[in-house]
Amino acid sequence: MPGLLIKGLMLVLCCLSPWLYAADADKEQQAKQVVENLKEPLYNPFVERYVLDDLKTLRQELAAQKAEIIQQIVDREHNSVDRAVTYATNTVTYFFYLIAAATSILVVVGWTSIRDIKERVHSQADEEISRLVGEYERRLHAIESQLNQKTQDIEDNREEIELTQERQSLWLRAARENNFHNKIAVYDQILKLRRDDTEALTYKADAVLELNEPQWAINLCYQALAIDPENTHAFYQLACAYTVLGMQEEAVNCLSEVLERTDTYREDIVNDPVMKPLHENERFQVLMGEASQDVS
Repeated sequence: MPGLLIKGLMLVLCCLSPWLYAADADKEQQAKQVVENLKEPLYNPFVERYVLDDLKTLRQELAAQKAEIIQQIVDREHNSVDRAVTYATNTVTYFFYLIAAATSILVVVGWTSIRDIKERVHSQADEEISRLVGEYERRLHAIESQLNQKTQDIEDNREEIELTQERQSLWLRAARENNFHNKIAVYDQILKLRRDDTEALTYKADAVLELNEPQWAINLCYQALAIDPENTHAFYQLACAYTVLGMQEEAVNCLSEVLERTDTYREDIVNDPVMKPLHENERFQVLMGEASQDVS
């Protein structure tokens, strides 16, 4: 009886096997069609990771350049020392040959004051050697100074790259923040790294203006203008702050400064909701009319 049951099960499995294989083949065919019909990748690269990897590669290249420069300078220094020693040795050798020849000539001529000649030759030899040693010491000192300067430049570049990387990370973080308080905190961190960053000051002014703090925004704009008197964005944010305070004349004056420097802000001025109270101002209308004529 069990044997018959096993044979029956085997018969059922044999009958169902083609159907199971056909179902698996259909699923595999559907999966291939889905993959072939893809029109774009399933993921997008992370821009921030790309920037950090690029900066990492730049740091590695600078480190390699530093090692290469140091090796070249050391090789040059060794070659200079070898040439100096060879030159000094040859000079002393030739000098003593000259002394021997002069002494022989003096003996032949009949000079008897060999001691005086010897002392004079020794003193001249000492002076020449001292002069050569001093000259090559000065050269080595100059090479050492150049090496120290190159090392300092490389170190300054490394610190600047690290500072730029940190500031870039903070700017990306500020761009992702939706809370203006958090944005202001990030801008403060950027200003701690570089106090004369006018872009951070103007964007911070924009954030505090969104928090209805026009006086604070005005103060930040004047700080940016003290660093860069030609900063157009600072004049634009200053005009927005004056408009919120109802000081339309001052706001129009700032907009005039903006349009004198560039005309790219004209569309922003017209469409900015903060600037709507100025649309009824005669000076604003004249100013925007003149800007339109300049564009045409």
